[in-house]
Amino acid sequence: MADAQQLSQAAFDRLKAEYDDLTTRGRIDIARKIEAARELGDLSENGDYHAAKEEQGKMEGRIMHLGRMIENAVIVEAEVSGDSVMAGAIVTIVFDGDDEDDAERYLVGSIEEQADDVTVVSPGSPMGAALLGAAVGDEVEYEAPTGAVLKVKVLAIA
Repeated sequence: MADAQQLSQAAFDRLKAEYDDLTTRGRIDIARKIEAARELGDLSENGDYHAAKEEQGKMEGRIMHLGRMIENAVIVEAEVSGDSVMAGAIVTIVFDGDDEDDAERYLVGSIEEQADDVTVVSPGSPMGAALLGAAVGDEVEYEAPTGAVLKVKVLAIA
């Protein structure tokens, strides 16, 4: 499955709930807004109508995006052993030349797994791919999109 989207069960459930809400309540709410705006008269100069139609377009785009993600979802268990970085792990790293006080935390996974206190890095990104399989104390290098080669040290895995 080329478009497979790896998600935890919690992220899948959250996305499915959003999808279900948008395809039911969301569509009904937008239809009501459009109908109310139509009743105001001339549609060519009706800001409420145009705003409602724009909102409808954005919502339908989100529905399509969520539908594709749900359809292509592969539920993965976060096998966080603490021994090496795997998808679903939260890793604390420090960039080469920085103090350990400047350490940063990253969740190696899907953006849909995002938590407030960590930045998400995709396992398919240069940094994420370099971190996969690394152990505490390992230093890994990767090429940033700018072409610069960066080195990070793994301080902790959770």
